[in-house]
Amino acid sequence: MGFHHLAGAAFRALTARKDGPSLYDVCDPVLRKYQGGDAHLGQFYRTALCNPALRPLLRRTGLPALKDEKRLAELRAAIVRARDEEAPDWAAIGAPVAALMDGIDVRHPRPAPSVAPGRAPGIGEIEQAIRTCASHLLRSYSKNGFLPTYAAFNLLGDADMGGREMVMALTGLNSRGYKNSTLLFSLARIFIAHSPARALINPPWIGIAEPMWEPMQIRHRSAYYDAFFTEALLSYIESGLASRGETTEARRAIDDMVNFCLDISREEVPSHDGSTVNVITALAPLPHPRFSRFFAQIKQDLGFGIYVPDCDTTACSFSAATQAGSTDPILDQPLLDFYRGYQVRAGANEPRVTVPLNDNIDYEGAIVTWIDNIKGERPYGNDLDPTLNLDVLEVSFRNLTRWQILETPSRLETVQRIVAFQRKLAESDAFSDPRSHIYYLPELYSAYFGRCYAAFTALPAAAQHAIDPDGSFAFIRGRVLAYVEGEMITHEMNAFDAALALMALAHLGAGISTFAPALQVIVATLGEGGRRGPYKAYEWNKMKTPTRILVGGPEVTSAFVLMGLALARRAMQQAGSPA
Repeated sequence: MGFHHLAGAAFRALTARKDGPSLYDVCDPVLRKYQGGDAHLGQFYRTALCNPALRPLLRRTGLPALKDEKRLAELRAAIVRARDEEAPDWAAIGAPVAALMDGIDVRHPRPAPSVAPGRAPGIGEIEQAIRTCASHLLRSYSKNGFLPTYAAFNLLGDADMGGREMVMALTGLNSRGYKNSTLLFSLARIFIAHSPARALINPPWIGIAEPMWEPMQIRHRSAYYDAFFTEALLSYIESGLASRGETTEARRAIDDMVNFCLDISREEVPSHDGSTVNVITALAPLPHPRFSRFFAQIKQDLGFGIYVPDCDTTACSFSAATQAGSTDPILDQPLLDFYRGYQVRAGANEPRVTVPLNDNIDYEGAIVTWIDNIKGERPYGNDLDPTLNLDVLEVSFRNLTRWQILETPSRLETVQRIVAFQRKLAESDAFSDPRSHIYYLPELYSAYFGRCYAAFTALPAAAQHAIDPDGSFAFIRGRVLAYVEGEMITHEMNAFDAALALMALAHLGAGISTFAPALQVIVATLGEGGRRGPYKAYEWNKMKTPTRILVGGPEVTSAFVLMGLALARRAMQQAGSPA
């Protein structure tokens, strides 16, 4: 992806021969100016789709299918219903948009097979890369007062979001603003997919995790991110490579991030038994997320005004704080009692999953994502992600004694049902299917299973047997290792992919020789980030709705590379690998 690629794509988009009505021919008459109805739909259209960067690129892209006057009229009528009706029929509104989504040909990355690696980098090269990444994190924290993460829109959308899934989202989400944005982003991606601008908006890349190359990225802070930055800095301290001064800096940053997670991001919510519980919100109130004033307003304009807590941020924050040695009383809450109310029990409780984008998997036993706030709001409806459930297991293992899990039958049952859910994913190999995941890649699931497996195997043997009497963890380990060794490291990887591969391989006890492909990629690409950091920003997690929103950043890549290399170095030293 060079300058000539981008310039050529832009030129072709700006000079394309128009064949049919454009996005703006469809929407301008009904959304550019109007009175009454839902004001946000028009505001979103003007802010997100009529901006000065996008409109010139798409104004010459027409859809031949909309030269059919009947189809054009049906599409406009659906938009008008979304605009004017107090309680729209969102399935009916989405139907004409869904019909146009056939043939947009958005696919998951398919990396080419890689060349067999030669000699793996030595311990010295690995240690230099670890120090470089740690220095980047500490320098960024000192400069910013926190470790930033970034969000960026990919307007071509996600490969797993077809017309059927779009209608699921429209009917399952609760926030009207979020429905509006899903509808219009879905419509826009159809035109983008048929435009020469597609090559500019979604250029090719190496590996699986998508680079966040877009020039407009939204910087922000969240407890979820701080939790993993905490783990990265802890791994640096534990490596023994940190100087005394760096250790002091890292401890100061860790203390601040744990406080951000447990205090600043704390929120009280109702539990299923009528009590209230303190959890961790995904986005703390302003000014704590550290948005610029410009993006804070854009966030409101785009309909993302309400954010509620989630089970994943809560689990990861509790885990990081536990690892950091926090004694905050919030950690004494046995989260499993609360999570039990958000656990899917087939045929017994209300349908917890209202946005079942990954309905190819069996949800029974798993925990859903979003937590109702104290007002009972649930703007995103609810969905269910397998990787989140690994995080629930991991924090439970770290707090096994504190929460008296083995001594409390209901808590032990909750854990065992999540383990059974994960086993079913492994038995069917569904964990390796991108469609099975809402917020993550299968590669990240593999790394996070390694993280969870390490916490499980650190327990006493009797505790492991009580939790997992039928050997599910050993079974899942075998399937995940086969995927990492047979798919991930045998194909082209970028630095983020390689870090995830190392985390999985090292945590799961793979042979040292399997580290070579990932180590080579990481060492060879050191410096690719230029002035922003040792490495580029890549996709860490994502939202599939309202469009494909990627979250990551140069600091995120440094954190994952640091953790992956630290794990690999330790395994190599234990195996007596030569420097």
